[in-house]
Amino acid sequence: MKFAYRFSNLLGAVYRRGNLSFSKDGDSVISPVGNRISVFDLKNNKSETLPVSTTKNITCVGLSPDGNLAILVDEDGAAVLVSLVTRAVLHHFHFHKPVSSVRFSPDGRKFIVTKDNVALMYHAPGRKREFNAFALDKSYYGPYDETTCIDWTDDSKCFVVGSKDMTTWVFGAERWANLVYYCLGGHKDVIVGCFFEQDSLDLYTVSQDGTLCVWECDTELEGLLTRAPRRQVGPQEKVKEVEEQEEVEEREEREDGEPRGEVIRGKADEPKQKEGSKMVRYKRLGKHFFNKEGDFNNLTAAAFHKKSHLLVTGFASGIFHLHELPEFNLIHSLSISDQRISSICINSPGDWIGFGCSGLGQLLVWEWQSESYVFKQQGHFNNMATLSYSPDGQYIATGGDDGKLKVWNTSSGLCFVTFTEHSSSVTGISFTSRGFVIVSASLDGTVRAFDLHRYRNFRTFTSPRPAQFSCLAVDGSGELVCAGAQDSFQVFLWSLQTGRLLEVLAGHEGPVSCLSFSPVRSVLASTSWDRTVRLWDMLDSWQTKEILRLTSDGLAVTYRPDGEELAVATLDGEISFWNPYTASQNGSIVGRHDLQMGRKETDKITAKQASKGKSFTSLCYSADGECMLAGGQSKFVCIYNIAEQILMKKFEISCNLSLDAMEEYLDRRKMTEFGSLALVDEGVGDGDTVALSLPGVRRGDMSSRHFKPEIRVSSLSFSPTGRSWAASSTEGLLVYSLDGALVFDPFDLDLDVTPGSVRRQLRRAEWAAAIVLAFRLNENALTREVLEAIPHDQISVVCSSLPDIYVEKLLHFLGSALESSGHLQFYLTWAQQLLTLHGQKLKNRSGAILPTIQSLQKSIQRHFEDLSKLCDWNIYSIQYAGALSRQKGMKRPAADSLSEEEEDEEEDTASMEEADMVI
Repeated sequence: MKFAYRFSNLLGAVYRRGNLSFSKDGDSVISPVGNRISVFDLKNNKSETLPVSTTKNITCVGLSPDGNLAILVDEDGAAVLVSLVTRAVLHHFHFHKPVSSVRFSPDGRKFIVTKDNVALMYHAPGRKREFNAFALDKSYYGPYDETTCIDWTDDSKCFVVGSKDMTTWVFGAERWANLVYYCLGGHKDVIVGCFFEQDSLDLYTVSQDGTLCVWECDTELEGLLTRAPRRQVGPQEKVKEVEEQEEVEEREEREDGEPRGEVIRGKADEPKQKEGSKMVRYKRLGKHFFNKEGDFNNLTAAAFHKKSHLLVTGFASGIFHLHELPEFNLIHSLSISDQRISSICINSPGDWIGFGCSGLGQLLVWEWQSESYVFKQQGHFNNMATLSYSPDGQYIATGGDDGKLKVWNTSSGLCFVTFTEHSSSVTGISFTSRGFVIVSASLDGTVRAFDLHRYRNFRTFTSPRPAQFSCLAVDGSGELVCAGAQDSFQVFLWSLQTGRLLEVLAGHEGPVSCLSFSPVRSVLASTSWDRTVRLWDMLDSWQTKEILRLTSDGLAVTYRPDGEELAVATLDGEISFWNPYTASQNGSIVGRHDLQMGRKETDKITAKQASKGKSFTSLCYSADGECMLAGGQSKFVCIYNIAEQILMKKFEISCNLSLDAMEEYLDRRKMTEFGSLALVDEGVGDGDTVALSLPGVRRGDMSSRHFKPEIRVSSLSFSPTGRSWAASSTEGLLVYSLDGALVFDPFDLDLDVTPGSVRRQLRRAEWAAAIVLAFRLNENALTREVLEAIPHDQISVVCSSLPDIYVEKLLHFLGSALESSGHLQFYLTWAQQLLTLHGQKLKNRSGAILPTIQSLQKSIQRHFEDLSKLCDWNIYSIQYAGALSRQKGMKRPAADSLSEEEEDEEEDTASMEEADMVI
């Protein structure tokens, strides 16, 4: 069993907060998801979450013009410089305060960071390695309140900054003689967006109250004059000026804790006219107002495409407008949701618009010309409660506290269907053995079956009396569905075919917490808070076969894939292993200390004391049955070796400090003489008075509720192929997989086993020997080279002479190679010959070979689905073309009659031309 599992992808969350960005080519959307970022490829319909994380939730993303670098800034101002090419972290930096926006200059040489009321300009990291990749160039002061947005001119000569004090400031990136700074007013609310016109200093500013101001500049970009050299001053005057500047900078460094570079200070009054130069001036050409529906429909996000003069604005009601500037012509207005639009971005060609809604966790890409969705994804609104792999490992079904059931494609990482029939939290979910039906249980008192062919709910199972179902299980044949109730302490059994209630299993004296069917026999295991595990025989009148006594309340139960062992997690933090045939205990693992529970902010006891009451709530066997995955109310997932009963590895599923219960010790800076700040009531007193927010108070309304979600793992599942496992957590659906390309794992290595010797055997046409040497070296690229060099007519001969130990290795390689290779017939011939010639021997080792066979089945099934759709489309297109050609032949005049042979020939030619055109 390998333990080189690495973070592969994050499903179930597509957008949390922060700004969206399009890639340079405009085909991908970069979205912040918690403390990670995901890249959604819209052309290939795939998603990828980078293996890079920050310490807290990401609030700002700055993308370089060439698309190779990204700056990620979290809530506290900690920044990470990431290479989007190598997916590696290049540099860490801390701005010491929350950052509102980050923006690279169009030439890629500088970038602006705004925090509080200051704009900091840094030199952008270059190709050469530097100890400090963030070198401060200038500091710009002007606004009196926090800054909100930035925009650059196309030639990177100037930039504009919007602020919460309702002013907009234009600064020169260099110290121009006729433009150092310029302040614009005219708004009555917070500036949401400020945008330069293409190749111009003309401006558009948008405020939160739905007002657009159009500003015209009397100077072109070419009219900016370089600053003349500074005049020579006397020694005493120079010393005095330097001392005053150093004193100001030293005071600012003490306040902010970082160097200031060159400081430029702006004033709200008009800049003074200098001799010999005409200063840049602005005048307002127009003021436009958006149609508002209600007093609370604030403008929350805006984006502007300079080439097409397209302005996109989003509102708190979920409505967005498209206007053409500067005429302010409304193109169209649509509503995408009933939640606030948090972020808007436009791709470089200007045909796709990306929208992010943090309230729903929704990401949309809209093509405004055809008025259609290019991409529409949404995660679970609340916590993800349960998950299940399909039998072939292609899909993952998840259920959440929002009552939704979603099905995700593991290869693309996207959700392709959402079922919303449940009205309460989904507590259990399972695929049937064939993989075309999903069964789910919910606290709303129903168990529902969904068809993945027609995407509909075709069965609904209910109990005679209303009950809240807390767990679910489906037997191996897919005929029986059972669900456990947490209020009536009973297990209900239905027939999937007829939908009728077959039996009510009573006997438990506490809420039923988990159910599991044996993979090889018709035996159901149920565990409960009454400290027992009951085994029910489905063939013998559903009677209790055995009762296993536990030391504490049972929380989770699962069978080993071969059905020879039963694992139970209990409330005291132990995992016990039982023989279901003899009802004897084989061993146990004390895992309470492996959970390493963190301390919540509101806890009054230490994390060490709190962990004594924690336990594992989810168990899962590996595909080969040798190891056990366990997770609970902790940021760790533990993997144990069952035979040795030892901890093999711990996976940290998150390092996001924005979640609660992440740190073992409380921060001493948050401790006061009254206790922790999290426990101190911020109210005005003991009375019933309501604390109203006052003017100038930045912390907001004290009556609003803020909470930090607690980190926990609610469900675990191993892929049937054994190559990956998934965990549903507070962060989303985390997928960990084996990265075989980075692991050198030779088999029976010798001095003679080299790539040169493998190729030498190929030249000698010793095919079987070349395959054996390639597998002993265990490099995928070399194995693929050897297999594809073997002639097609020699496959059966090579398979018959292959040693038994390499048959399983070759089958495993075929399953992984089929996922990406285009040589379908070639590799399918290899699989057919191996299974035909060695099928009986493989059958004797069915337990160990099962993950390999399922991996091969997953690859074949995916290609079958893709090719069947393509073939059906081609057949229908050819039939359509043939019908068109026959219709044209019937309309031909009788005078143009041809011979039958000529007509048939002409009809076939027309049919093929039509078919080529349609296909």
